[in-house]
Amino acid sequence: MTTDVLSQSALTTPGLLRLLQLSSVSLPVGGFAFSQGLEYAVEKGWVSNMAQTRHWIATQLHETQALIDLPVLNGAMQAVAATDEARWGEWNDLILASRETRELRLTDTAMGEALVRLLKNLDVSLPAYAREAQGDVSFVAMYAWPAVQWQIPYASAASGLTWAWLENQVAAATKLVPLGQTQAQQLLSDLQTLIPATIATSETVAEAEIGGSLPALAIASAKHETQYTRLFRS
Repeated sequence: MTTDVLSQSALTTPGLLRLLQLSSVSLPVGGFAFSQGLEYAVEKGWVSNMAQTRHWIATQLHETQALIDLPVLNGAMQAVAATDEARWGEWNDLILASRETRELRLTDTAMGEALVRLLKNLDVSLPAYAREAQGDVSFVAMYAWPAVQWQIPYASAASGLTWAWLENQVAAATKLVPLGQTQAQQLLSDLQTLIPATIATSETVAEAEIGGSLPALAIASAKHETQYTRLFRS
């Protein structure tokens, strides 16, 4: 496997189908179980309508997906393509260190562990670190392994990862705000137009520049751990 895979501009049909599998809401990794602070934000009235929901999600696209998650995915895919497990481990550590609360870290690691279990059954080659459960595994970093082995280029893999995150956030908002099903689809139609710019930004972020902070999100996530009533996992 070479890094040429990462720069392909188009997917083959098998690659496209694999991407749909990876980004499907039915992928058994548990992303639907986490609101990532949104539940607390709704309880406190920070998010109470469609416009505020859009702002909450769009801000995370600009500040988290573009500046942390996708740059790490890019680096992790390059490490996998170069068969450099040690380098992949560095990307895994970097993104886990970037999670500002225990809940945000749990979201990433719980989904990562679920993805490891799934990929073992799909005969995807995995790093020894993940196979032998030597420590926490990030879902974002782990996503790089099937993406490279299934010959999905970075831009396509980033689209799939971001779409899956976006769909889970809108689904959570549909239950919590609440939004109607039509409003949810309007949000998805609107917010998905931000994905290309999010990916383009991610490709300009150097490793030393990866990082960011959303204080309100961090506060909401931390407070959600002790919220009296909860629909979502903490």
